[in-house]
Amino acid sequence: MTRRRGIARAAVVVALLAFAWALVQPFAGDGNDEVRVVIPKQDGLAGIADILDSEGVVKSGMLFQVRATLAGKRGDLKPGTYTLRKGMSYGDVLDLLTEGPGNEVLTVTIPEGLSRAEAAPIVRKAGIGGDYARASESSSAFRPRAYGAPARPDSLEGFLFPATYELRRGASAIDLVTKQLAAFDQNISTVDTSYAKSKNLTIFDVVTIASMVERETSVAKERPLVAAVIYNRLRQGQPLGIDATVRFATGNWTRPLTKSELAGDSPYNTRNRAGLPPGPIGSPGMASLEAAARPSKVGYLYYVVKPGACGAHAFSSTFTQFERDRVRYEAARQAAGGNSPTNCP
Repeated sequence: MTRRRGIARAAVVVALLAFAWALVQPFAGDGNDEVRVVIPKQDGLAGIADILDSEGVVKSGMLFQVRATLAGKRGDLKPGTYTLRKGMSYGDVLDLLTEGPGNEVLTVTIPEGLSRAEAAPIVRKAGIGGDYARASESSSAFRPRAYGAPARPDSLEGFLFPATYELRRGASAIDLVTKQLAAFDQNISTVDTSYAKSKNLTIFDVVTIASMVERETSVAKERPLVAAVIYNRLRQGQPLGIDATVRFATGNWTRPLTKSELAGDSPYNTRNRAGLPPGPIGSPGMASLEAAARPSKVGYLYYVVKPGACGAHAFSSTFTQFERDRVRYEAARQAAGGNSPTNCP
């Protein structure tokens, strides 16, 4: 009899611990997909819990009620429209609903390499107010002289660090730009630019090179190699021949470039102009910044997509070898119906 009581007590203890564990959620993350939730006026805790449960914001409406009661917040949850995330912790949801809809957090992720024009729709979709394109033209938080940039650069292109940012609802595009510039300052300070400086390149030049490296590579280990090609061509006074700069000038990031676009007279056309383009063509990430600051020590002058190699390139130091690689690429492209033959084997 005593043994049975002991087992029963143990079972109760285990059940209580499991309940407490589920209630506290010690390893809960920040949630994932965003979901728009409307909390009606005069809706009680049970009704709010049902809404959150049905939308997948919390794992259990019942446990949410218990957590709110224990936290003394039963009557503190404010009505309104919220942008929440699925799978949030009970504590985070309680904090947001207690503060009210004006204080919820908006999350926006700016991928590496995107230009300002490409990032603008992402910012708008995230619910951040204002005109991102205009906000990212200039800022008092940007210090061009510290980076060797023109005293009055055309825009903040390249210095809007790509990352995930959290802002309070009601924040503007200017607030996001300020955060991006601060993030750039913090991250560039960790990059060793001594080698680039020894080649008479400024941080502005490094960012410009990095922005091209970002758009030209899809294989991480190739970043320092592409940077090396750029350095070598600059040293020899050869045009860089990077189509990504033409795409930036024309705004054509997806369609095949036309002959007229490739022959255009834009200062960003690195096919017919030697030297670096006037500035960055997007916002590079850390890996590309580091590659642009310290490229591989190789003699490569050319590269072209290697057919069926998942986006990898064939690098070469002579025009003769480059022509062989180019002919192989063109044959594969024709066989693919005019599409880039980058498929993985």
